[in-house]
Amino acid sequence: MVGEQPGDEEDRKGHPFVGPSGRLLSKAMHEAGLDREKVYVTNAVKHFKFVERGKRRIHAKPSGIEISACRPWLEAELATIEPELVVCLGATAAQSLIGRDFRITAERGKFFPHKWAKEIVATVHPSAVLRMPDRFDEEYALFLRDLRVIAARVHELNLAG
Repeated sequence: MVGEQPGDEEDRKGHPFVGPSGRLLSKAMHEAGLDREKVYVTNAVKHFKFVERGKRRIHAKPSGIEISACRPWLEAELATIEPELVVCLGATAAQSLIGRDFRITAERGKFFPHKWAKEIVATVHPSAVLRMPDRFDEEYALFLRDLRVIAARVHELNLAG
């Protein structure tokens, strides 16, 4: 699974998806039947881009230059682990690996062949679900639906074992 970039907590701890988004991802993966312990998780951008607001560091979207600069590291990770399936979490990860014209809203949950894996698929980033408190239940259900489709494909590809 490839996310966008580390968040504040991930940056401080040095591991991807250990903050609020990571906790939501773990919960949804468990509900969908995906074992997080068996899934490699990383980010397309390797540094935390932020804006300081008082004592807080607020996420800022990485630029195309930053995404391109980090791509060799991501490609090296993928070449090393040789995944059968890559799951992009969010538009930045999807556009980094699938192409700049990829749109999550139109193509989430669709599987495509890819040079770095047999297949690649994208869904929303868990932080997008967290950023919609008024629609949380609906957005979480859609995210969970996507992960269930991904879990079914994992089992089809016999990757679960």
